[in-house]
Formats: sequence, C-alpha cells, structure tokens
Amino acid sequence: MKFHDEIMRRRTFAIISHPDAGKTTLTEKFLLFGGAIQVAGAVKSNKIKKSATSDFMEIERQRGISVATSVMSFEYNGILINLLDTPGHKDFAEDTYRTLTAVDSVILVVDSVNGVEDQTRRLMEVCRMRDTPVIVFINKMDRDGKNRFDLLEEIEKELNIQLHPMTWPINSGKEFKGVYNLYDRNLRLFAANTKAEGDESIAITDLNDTVVEEMLGTADAAILREDVELVDGVNGELNAEDYLAAKVSPVFFGSAINNFGVKEMLDTFIRIAPTPQSRETSARKVDVEEAKLSGFVFKIHANLDPKHRDRIAFFRVCSGRFERNKYFHHVRLDKDVRFSNPYSFMARDKSVIEDAYAGDVVGLFDTGNFKIGDTLTEGEDFYFTGIPSFSPEIFKEVVNKDPMKTKQLEKGLMQLTDEGVAQLFTQFGGTKKIIGCVGELQFEVIQYRLLHEYGASVEFRALPFYKATWLTSEDPKKLHDFVRFKQANSALDKDGHDVYLAQSEWFLNTEISNNPDIKFHFTSEIHKAE
Repeated sequence: MKFHDEIMRRRTFAIISHPDAGKTTLTEKFLLFGGAIQVAGAVKSNKIKKSATSDFMEIERQRGISVATSVMSFEYNGILINLLDTPGHKDFAEDTYRTLTAVDSVILVVDSVNGVEDQTRRLMEVCRMRDTPVIVFINKMDRDGKNRFDLLEEIEKELNIQLHPMTWPINSGKEFKGVYNLYDRNLRLFAANTKAEGDESIAITDLNDTVVEEMLGTADAAILREDVELVDGVNGELNAEDYLAAKVSPVFFGSAINNFGVKEMLDTFIRIAPTPQSRETSARKVDVEEAKLSGFVFKIHANLDPKHRDRIAFFRVCSGRFERNKYFHHVRLDKDVRFSNPYSFMARDKSVIEDAYAGDVVGLFDTGNFKIGDTLTEGEDFYFTGIPSFSPEIFKEVVNKDPMKTKQLEKGLMQLTDEGVAQLFTQFGGTKKIIGCVGELQFEVIQYRLLHEYGASVEFRALPFYKATWLTSEDPKKLHDFVRFKQANSALDKDGHDVYLAQSEWFLNTEISNNPDIKFHFTSEIHKAE
C-alpha cells in the first residue's frame, strides 16, 4: 500500500532553541549527513563570506541570526526527513509557534554553558500544549560549562520534562574526551572538526575492560563507570512509547560545530521519532492515512527569490496525496485552485515536485490567495485547529520618507504583513498605517525589507498603545457609534475588521465594562472562517 509506505518513511520535525545555542549549526550537520550539502557554511567565522545554508534572507546573513523559518528536505538511511529550522530570537517567537503546529516532533538544543534560558522555557510550553515529543541535544560540550548532573537537573526542573540520557559525556571544556553511547554500548572519542562521514566509535562490551583505561586514562575511566552505573540504575531502557507520548525526552551530548555526537542523535531520531500524525479539525479528526488530500498553510514568505518577487505559501500535507496541476478546494475562498509549480525546499533552493504525501511541506506559488491557517481539501469544508495568532505588544506608525514610492510601500506592507510576523492596521477614517509587532527586531527587519525588496524608505514613530482587540457586536449601530466616538483609538485590520487600540489595561477594562453590547477579542482567530 503506497500511502502507508510513504507515510511510514517520513519524519517531520523542527529544531528549536534560545539564540546562539547552535541550532543552525546543528541543522547544517544534519544536512551534511543526508548528503544534501557538501560543505557547511562557516558559522564559526564571520570573516568567511559563506553563511549558514538555512539562513536565506540578507538581513539574517548580516546579523548571524535566523529570522524566518527555513524548510529543508533530505534523505538519510532511506528515511525522508523534513526539517524546519526556526528563528531563535524571541521577537520572532510567533513564527516559531506556528511552525510547531506543522511538525510531529522537536529537537531542542540547549547550550551547556548557559543552560536553560527564557526563550527555551517559552518554546517548551508550546510543545507541552501540543504534547509534542522532544529530543534534547546538549551542545558545546567542548566549552567549559555546567556540571553534567546539575545541567540535567536544571533542564528537568525549569522545563518540567523528564530526561533520559542516551549518550554520556566524558568531561567537558578543554578536558572533553568524548561520549559513551548508553544504547549501543560504544565509546566515541572527541576530535575537533570531525568529518560527517567519519565514525570512529569503539565497541565496548564491558566497561570494566582495560581498553577503557587505555582510551581515557585511569581517573576518567573510573568516573565514567560510576556515572554509567548511576544513570543506568535510574533510567534503564528508554520506553519509546513514553517518548512518543511526550512523557520522556531522550538526551544527547555533543558539539555541533565539531560535528560530534550528532550522528548518534540522528540515528536514534530516525529509529524512534513519530511518523506523520492524524490531526484535529473544526469538523472531525483527519486520519493521516485517508486517501483524500488535506493540509494547511502555516507560513507565507514574500520574495524568497528577490529577482522574481515571488510569494510562497508553506503548506503542510496532513492526509492524502498532493499532486501537481490537480484542482483542490480552498475552503475559506470556497473556490478550486491548482498549482503548476509546487516546490520542495533545500533552504533557498527550490525544486518542482510532482507529488507529496502526509508529513511533507510543499511551497505553493501564491498570488495573494492564501492567509496563514488556510486549508486545502478535496471538497470537504473544515479548518485545522490550534494555529496561534497573537495580539501585538508594540505599535508604530509607518512614516513614508519617499512619497514617490507610495504604491511600492502599500504593496510591501500588505505582502510582508501577510507573512504573519506583524499586523497592519489603518486608523479609522484616515490613511495612517500602523504596524503592530510582538518584538522590536521585527520593525528593523520590516524596514530593511521594505527598502531592499520594494524600494520604499520608511521610518517608524512609536505609538502609546498597549494592546489590540478585535471588536464584534450583534448591534451594528452600537459598534459603529463606538468606533466613531473612539476614532483616535480605532482602526481597521487588513481584512477590514474593527479593532480597538487600548492605551493601557485600565482603559481597556473601562471600555469593556462600559460597553456590554460589544465583544473585545484578543486574537483575530486566524484559523476560523472569515
């Protein structure tokens, strides 16, 4: 049965972490193992002009951070892996949260030097909400960091997860000698800049063998034996069912920049990670092995190729088979659409595909038909639920510095806010454009992209708003009167919905209690029909 076989050989996951934990570096090592790239971007040295394969936006290359989710597909040992590299920076958490709706499992990278950080906590909360299985990779073991036992205790306590070590480190920092694989019972000695294909593991049937002393020295051999006895005694064998139920997280130690400890994790990942899962919709649960296509758009990216001004919608296939040139039903627009050039991704490089199966992420060329959360089916009307939308926390007026480029500015604002990293409002009765974001860095990215992709030069003027709330009422006149009376604080979002921009929590609570006939909503409910 082809459907079943295709689904069983797919693994779709995201790599998440706090900024600078080594997430993009780890992504590259995976791609090297899969033969998807021949040489890693020299992440270590900013002087070298090569940059990380997964960072395809110019501003990402300049700043050395990922600000948009990249999608990469590659094969490893007969398994088709769809890997989503997410932004680590907190200002782009919204993009990461949405990406987590499109994956079946997660690899969390923790820096052994800094341990658990704020962004790590927030990301794990999202994973727990969805019961997403998590594998933990403790990175930078070749740097002086925290004690291994203290680090595990900190991760368990701070992230509220139960860990199960699969490899165990021998020292850290300058004294780092390698890892012992608790599952395969072999020893891997550390050497900086390990080649992807190199696999110099030494099988150890008995840790009391004198070969362990020869490799590590008497003192380190004794510590390793003691540690392994303790860890084995506490954890025993990994129960794969507990991992799939998100009750236990396997842990690996290594150094991504030196490609050390990565292969052990990748081998375990393809063995235990979940295949594509069935998903809830507004109408019913969609079984992953259903023959009819269904899926949803979780991300939109304008100008993936700056030369062609293209807009790509990232579409996660949830059931059935996606086929090139076949008509599918666009639920929100209630019309049939087809795609002559659907893409699969290798970061910036796209290749046209004939078909795709559950678990795959397909790039659809978009002329403005898609919004985040849109669903394609073969005729049935439903929406995939749980795609988050956030109320902005920072608001700024867009000031056009070049009136000759007004058209380009309008187009740029519409396309960039369609991507979901910012929201666009127009002040009631006027033309003042207001952008709302979750973080400051997003304004910098929007300003940069408006100039370099659309030729529109802008500056931003801070506004004293605290929160955006969407308004609905069963009495259209009362809603109209409220909006007109409060016009300095009223706006329309880009879909023409009424929005109240509150100056403070006190103002918001006052308006809510003074206007019982008007409902104030904190999200625009993007996964619902509009």
